[in-house]
Amino acid sequence: MTSLERICAALHGADVPYAVVGGHAVALHGAVRGTFDIDLVLRWTKETLVRAEAALNGIGLVSRLPITAADVHAFRDEYVSNRNLVAWNFHNPDDPLEQVDIVITYDLTGKRTKRFELASTAVVVLAIEELIAMKRASGRPQDIEDIHALERLR
Repeated sequence: MTSLERICAALHGADVPYAVVGGHAVALHGAVRGTFDIDLVLRWTKETLVRAEAALNGIGLVSRLPITAADVHAFRDEYVSNRNLVAWNFHNPDDPLEQVDIVITYDLTGKRTKRFELASTAVVVLAIEELIAMKRASGRPQDIEDIHALERLR
């Protein structure tokens, strides 16, 4: 089972509404893109954050920062505006390549997703149109390259 499958299976098991974004989403949609971290967006509620944190902790991933789901929910605006935090990072202390970023500047509520069946579990990915819009809003050079690749797939 890959890290992506393991993480998504844990989120499914905890009933966490999520979507994969970033390089893994671009690759699953069909564009060649290398990445090792897994970027996620969640439905933005305290309960969802708490369940996601518990699910990730349950498979050995820990927050890189000394904050909890309740902190992230309560202080999101502060973290984004004054600390330039856009993602809450989890990592596996036993495997430095296993990392998850929960994007805290994006709410999955009302967004379209696509489900991909992998070898051992399903993976939910932000729909291509939504992914392009999200990447366009960020404006980072890698996101601009991803937009071009995704637009060629449409």
